[in-house]
Amino acid sequence: MLNCHFRGVLYGLAQNIDLHDRRAGRDHDADSAAQIGPFQTFGMIPLAIGAAIYLRCAGDFSSAGKGTPAPIDPPKRLVARGLYRFVRNPMYVGVLLALLGEAWFFRSRAILVYAAIAFTWEHLFVVFYEEPALRRKFGESYSDYLARTPRWIPRFNNSAGRSGQ
Repeated sequence: MLNCHFRGVLYGLAQNIDLHDRRAGRDHDADSAAQIGPFQTFGMIPLAIGAAIYLRCAGDFSSAGKGTPAPIDPPKRLVARGLYRFVRNPMYVGVLLALLGEAWFFRSRAILVYAAIAFTWEHLFVVFYEEPALRRKFGESYSDYLARTPRWIPRFNNSAGRSGQ
């Protein structure tokens, strides 16, 4: 049987491949890969940072939360360590960075629009479902976490978030 960390990484990769397959080819042709310029390659920077953020968060879900990013196997413990000390939703931030990097790399307005729609959806999901559900599941510890950790913009001087968890 696969351990939690490996299952989480596989889930994330499958999601990314599925989304990429749906987006591919919508606003650039097959010859555009041969026309990649040096400025375009800078799109790989946010893409790589976003992927690294996602993988780090999936690892924290596995090791600290004893679960995965998959809705069928969510973390059983509140994860407030690693990147979660600085921002409540680093995994979503990582996905957004990766999408923005793809949009830059492929010079794709469609992927940029998709990123905007995805972020809007993520925000609504977090505000109206995820945060209330986590508040019910983890109680006062989650309420304390909400009070000290911003939702989207990281706060790197978050000393309260470093203690204990």
